Amino acid sequence: MKRSALTVLAATALLALAPAALAHKAWLLPSQTVIAGENPWISVDAAVSNDLFYLNHVPLRLDGLVITAPDGSQVQPQNPATGKFRSVFDVELAQAGTYRLSVINSGLMASWKQDDGKPKRWRGNEASFATEVPKNAKDLQVSQQLGRVETFVTNGAPNQTALKPSGQGLELVPVTHPNDLFAGEAAKFKLQVDGKPAAGLEVEIIRGATRYRNAQDEIKVTTDAQGNFSVTWPEAGMYWLEVTTQDSKTSVKQAKQRRLSYVATLEVLPQ
Repeated sequence: MKRSALTVLAATALLALAPAALAHKAWLLPSQTVIAGENPWISVDAAVSNDLFYLNHVPLRLDGLVITAPDGSQVQPQNPATGKFRSVFDVELAQAGTYRLSVINSGLMASWKQDDGKPKRWRGNEASFATEVPKNAKDLQVSQQLGRVETFVTNGAPNQTALKPSGQGLELVPVTHPNDLFAGEAAKFKLQVDGKPAAGLEVEIIRGATRYRNAQDEIKVTTDAQGNFSVTWPEAGMYWLEVTTQDSKTSVKQAKQRRLSYVATLEVLPQ
């Protein structure tokens, strides 16, 4: 009887955890975030998973990959490949300073009723929207998305050039350098939407290795009127940060809603 009761309790606990634990999370995971000396290369895993940072769902596609070098120029990934559960690529850190690695996804989603009454769903960009979605579509619903999945890597001494925001969509502006994070210390950041402070946004932060503990142990903070927020890291490790919001500032008149998302992988080092 005791064993049966424990089994029931365990199953109940798993069900209670399911919504958070099974939420799909996109991420970039570099082999190193701080590197110095000879052979300045890194490899990066890109995936969407149920557990951080464990490969158990689908790869993150690299179509929107942008690598910004310390001087602000764009560099190309080396040896990119996509498998069943992850994409992977290498980066030669030929310049000294900080690199920003971003997968930027933007586009439109639409749905409408066809002449036979059956629903039709579509996904694409603004150019294909004009030619592939009927102008007289019945019950047309359109939404626009712009999301960023990022991480940061520094070769030698850090610098700020690659960290400058583009002014498009939801972006993280580091106040504390993202490769200078330490357990027990507070780090400061700012969030912007289209280059303006994003007030009142909830930021969720989760330490990796969620597969091996019973709680997500998430940290939640909210941006102030200037878009600023601060987090004190409880321990060393790789952390996943996510923010989402929405507004009506679309670039296509048929779209009534714009959904914005931002994700970053950050490494916190021991003191």
